Amino acid sequence: MERSSRGVRLVPGGLDIGGKLVPLYAGSLHYWRLDPTDWRACLEATRALGLHLIDIYVPWAVHETGPGQFDFGETDARRDVGAFLRLAHALGFYVIVRPGPHINAELTCFGIPERIIWDPSCQARSSRNNPVVLPMLPYGFPVPSYASNAFHDEVARYFHALAPVLRPHLYPDGPVVLLQVDNEGALYFRDGAYDQDYHPDAIALYRDFLREKYRTIEALQRAYAKKAEPPPDDAAAAGEDPAAALLRAVSRERAASAEGDLRFATIEPPGAFDAETPAELARHLDWSEFHEHLLEVAMGRFAKALSDAGIDGLPTMHNFPMGQEATPLNAARISRVVDLVGLDYYSIASPSSREIIARRTTELAVRCDALGLPPFACEMGAGFPPFFPALEERDSAFVVMAALAYGLRGYNIYMAVERDRWIGAPIDPRGRPRPFAAFWRKLSAALEATQLHTLRRAVPVRIVTPRTERRLARVMHAFGPVTGAAFAVMNLGARDRCFEDDLGLGYPLAVEPDTFVRAFEEALDARGVPYAHVGGEDCDVSLEGARWIICATSGGLSPALFERLEAAAARGTLITIGPREPTFDGAFRPLAAPYDLSRLRAPDQQLPALLQDDPAAADAAVSRAIDALGLPAFACDPDGVFATLHEDASGAPRVLFLLNPGDGDVVARVTVRAARATDLLDDTRFEARRGALEVRLTPRTVRMLALE
Repeated sequence: MERSSRGVRLVPGGLDIGGKLVPLYAGSLHYWRLDPTDWRACLEATRALGLHLIDIYVPWAVHETGPGQFDFGETDARRDVGAFLRLAHALGFYVIVRPGPHINAELTCFGIPERIIWDPSCQARSSRNNPVVLPMLPYGFPVPSYASNAFHDEVARYFHALAPVLRPHLYPDGPVVLLQVDNEGALYFRDGAYDQDYHPDAIALYRDFLREKYRTIEALQRAYAKKAEPPPDDAAAAGEDPAAALLRAVSRERAASAEGDLRFATIEPPGAFDAETPAELARHLDWSEFHEHLLEVAMGRFAKALSDAGIDGLPTMHNFPMGQEATPLNAARISRVVDLVGLDYYSIASPSSREIIARRTTELAVRCDALGLPPFACEMGAGFPPFFPALEERDSAFVVMAALAYGLRGYNIYMAVERDRWIGAPIDPRGRPRPFAAFWRKLSAALEATQLHTLRRAVPVRIVTPRTERRLARVMHAFGPVTGAAFAVMNLGARDRCFEDDLGLGYPLAVEPDTFVRAFEEALDARGVPYAHVGGEDCDVSLEGARWIICATSGGLSPALFERLEAAAARGTLITIGPREPTFDGAFRPLAAPYDLSRLRAPDQQLPALLQDDPAAADAAVSRAIDALGLPAFACDPDGVFATLHEDASGAPRVLFLLNPGDGDVVARVTVRAARATDLLDDTRFEARRGALEVRLTPRTVRMLALE
């Protein structure tokens, strides 16, 4: 829920600032890393890119000179954030401010003072009560605990020191129109399910979380009860070693005793994945869900600390990093405490990157569309840190164009201006444009000419991955400290990184839904059917307007989500679930009564509600759905080229994106309702022949075409 009281509102096209719609196109600049005599030149060069917003971090560690002591320009002109904001205001910019506490920005310790980092009371803890270290250049450091009260007290102290400097520059008195709460909150990239946080304050929060969820000790004990182990048959018992038999009996007795002693006040979280049956999954899934709750509470505390300090009355946002689907970051939960959840984008141009961009951006776009918010890239990579793999200019161009193709409607160029620990920005530290600046100028002109922020891409098909499946993949991750997010960044899913344990069910739980989803992605892409991914909580708002919902499940499905699917089916939406029939709830507890899958199929629909994990079945289902539902299809010839269409409010096609993520030079043919098209970046014109456009695409490029 938006907390703005200063005349600034988030709207689908960007920001409504005092009644004026301002699209969210920004450029990032680090004032403290530049000579103040170059600030003006850098700002003017950023404006020449076609941008009206400046994005800045305000780094805690840079401004703090000692405990409770700060320099905001009194001794070092580079730290005079107030002077910078006055200059930005004088030049007509609006400003996005990101005060942390975590900012990353390639700063040592991510911009948090070292005295905080090395304070044991502030440190996240492993299950063995050790500090949790992030191996990072120039050196690793123990990460803070998002639950630590000592850490939150220090953050509040910093925000209160910053407030007198920042508050005079909040709109309408100054240029600041949007605030970011923290940064890339994936537990400082130590986000494995059992990496952290076993800090005493986190354990207390965990117990409160369980108390709120289960209400009574009896309900907790029922949820965590293990099925009694059946006694061995006579033949096995006859041959069993007496010592082994005694050990088995003692183990059963201890397990029964432990279940009976479960209490909210003393329960401990799991330290590793040890489930052997579905009944033992609940405590692990609850621990994974608790991490989501922990981040929601922490972001809420940070937002409240900002407000309590007097930095308030403006919309707030938070940015999810690459690979966020494999982390405990849950957009539905974070949206309860900040107004806008956006994404960061850093990728090379490749076929697998296109898949990642499509998956992440469509999920963002349908969520924002349902909430009346702008789908925003809080960081759209332009360049790279020197200790990361190199990104060429064509990589950055491909990524932003592909994200726009799949529904993005705003971005922050990160970085617009070069600085230390960064290579490849379009503007150098003296404010001089580099050749790469020409691309961003042309793109800004194209976005303005088409008013892309007002256009919409219709996506009649939704692929739903319930939160249960994402939690399951986290707890069944097989590669220890190398987290699932690292695999996700490489386009590797649960089938590549999770244990193949069947827990007695006869199939690998976490693996099958991933292959099921990817089979449908491939089948839909092959026919050019627009689709979007849906994640988040089971009460997610992103199902509205869907004509076909494909829901992945490994056998667990919450009653709340099943009810939503039932309601959609009653409205005539086609529902397909698979690859397993749900016989458990969202915590893999047996259902009191089985779901009636017949309620997911309308009388006039012939497609089965349940499909197995079979690429041929997915391909056949897509073919039949196109015919049965009249789904739009924008298939391209040859294979490996993709098209997305964007319409105005009347439904008229206005912009067509064509994507060639491969290494070959191709001539793409696509059928669209247009007589001709013009490339908005190089002015090439294409005439439609026999209802189709033929467009040449060089390797790893995206064309943005205005349709006439």
